[in-house]
Amino acid sequence: MSPSQQSEPPDISSHTPDPSPQVIRLPRLALVGVALLVFGVAFPAISWPAAFGWLFVLPIAVAVWVIRVRTVVGPDGLAMRRVFGSDSVRWDEVRGIHFPDRRWARVVLDDKSEKSLPLVRFELLPLLAAASGGRITDPYAAAAAAADEDETVTPEEKGL
Repeated sequence: MSPSQQSEPPDISSHTPDPSPQVIRLPRLALVGVALLVFGVAFPAISWPAAFGWLFVLPIAVAVWVIRVRTVVGPDGLAMRRVFGSDSVRWDEVRGIHFPDRRWARVVLDDKSEKSLPLVRFELLPLLAAASGGRITDPYAAAAAAADEDETVTPEEKGL
């Protein structure tokens, strides 16, 4: 039976947020940069291994960072994984999220302590809002709703 002839709607609508956990990490394409870094350090390291052999540590460290670092936003909370160690926060411990000085997002906990969210920038806030199940508000959606509401109000209703 084709999808257009189905008698019941699909389980997941395009208008409902996806409840599955969202993983925010660097794309695997970043490993191409690691390969270029290996190529760049190979010349001095092969030419004089006693002095520059340690340079091969740099692409290895960058590759570990690309593969390991991520933030997972799910219905239970946030899970942050860094190069050394990982951490998780339940939603009932979260007080809010802020973006200090255009850096990575930081989650503010009930005890007013903060934890950084690796790789989470302001432009990913709609993704966080959808994955959090409404616990984090989407400023883009709120602005769009306010603009729509502003357009529907007539000048007489505004008192002009």
